[in-house]
Amino acid sequence: MPGFYDLPLAERTERMRALAVKALTEWGIVGGDPKVIKIRENAVFRVTAADGQDAVLRVHRHGYHTDAALRSELIWMEALRAEGIDVPGVIPTSAGGLFTTVGVDGVPEPRQVDMLTWMAGEPFGTIEEGLNPAITDIRKAFNGVGQLTARLHNQATAWRLPEGFARHAWDTDGLVGPTPLWGRFWEYAGLNAAQRRLLETARHRVRDDLIAYGQAAQRYGMIHADLNLDNMLLDGERVVLLDFNDAGFGWHLFDFATIWTLFRGADYFETMRASVIEGYRRERNLPDEEVARLPLFDLARAFTYLGWIHTRSETATAREIAPTVVTLVCGLADDYLSG
Repeated sequence: MPGFYDLPLAERTERMRALAVKALTEWGIVGGDPKVIKIRENAVFRVTAADGQDAVLRVHRHGYHTDAALRSELIWMEALRAEGIDVPGVIPTSAGGLFTTVGVDGVPEPRQVDMLTWMAGEPFGTIEEGLNPAITDIRKAFNGVGQLTARLHNQATAWRLPEGFARHAWDTDGLVGPTPLWGRFWEYAGLNAAQRRLLETARHRVRDDLIAYGQAAQRYGMIHADLNLDNMLLDGERVVLLDFNDAGFGWHLFDFATIWTLFRGADYFETMRASVIEGYRRERNLPDEEVARLPLFDLARAFTYLGWIHTRSETATAREIAPTVVTLVCGLADDYLSG
C-alpha cells in the first residue's frame, strides 16, 4: 500500500481537505466546506469564517517551521498591517491562538493550521506561466511592487523584534553553506559533470562575496523571501503581499532577485526590473553601488530554485520548471564567474 506522499495528488488533496474540515472546528465552524486554492508547500483553502467573510486556511507542510517560528511569522504580519502595509490579517482561533495543530486519520503527521483574512486582487502571475496578461501597465504595477518592498524593509529595519522571535536565515550558510535551506543544489541529478563543476565553483565564489558584503542593518534584516508573482496581488493600484511562509532574516537584495530571476529572457523582464528599482527608490535609499551587487543575489536566488527542484523532484512544478532552471542557473553562474 503506498505511503501518503506516494499517493496521487487528488487523493492527497482530499485527505488534506478532511484535515481542513476538522481544523475549522477550532474556529467554531462545524461542517465547513473548504475549497482548494493550491497544494504546494502548504495546502491552502478558501473558507468561510465564523463572521461569514471569506478567509484563507493554511495547512502547513510538516516540519518546515517550529511553533515558535510560525508564531513569529504571524506576529510580523500583524506588525506590518499595523504600519498600513497590505498583507493578510491573522484570524485567531476560538481559544485566541494564532494557529492550532490538528491531525486526522489518513495524514501521517499532525499539521499546524492558521486562518488569514481574504485579500482581494488579481494575481501578478505564476511561476509556471509568467506575468498575468491582465496586467497591462507593467511599469506602474512593478513601481508599486518596489514601493511596497521598500516599505516592508523600512518597517523591518525600524522594528524591535519581540522576545522569542525565531525565523530561519537566508544568510551565507542558508544559501550556499554545506546544507542550504532549500537543499544541496549542486547535487541535483539532472546536472551533467561539467554543470556540477561550474556550480561548485560558483557556489564558493558566491560564499566569499556574501561574506565580504556583510550584514549591516541597512542591507540585511527580516525579508519576505518569496516575492514571486503568485504571492502578489494587484487590487486597482494597490499591491498586496501574500504568503510569508519563507520569510526570514536575509539581505534586502534577495527580495529583489526573487521578483525577477525566474523571468530573465521574458520580453517584460527589463521593464519589470527597472520599475521595481524605481519604485523602491521612492520609499527607501538604494545607491547605485547596491544595485551593482544584484547579480550576486540573482545567482544566489537561482541556486535556491535548483535546490527546491532537487528536494521536491516528485512535484509537478519541479518537473515542469527543471529544464528552465538548470539553463538559468548555469547561465547566471557563467556570467558571474566571467565578471
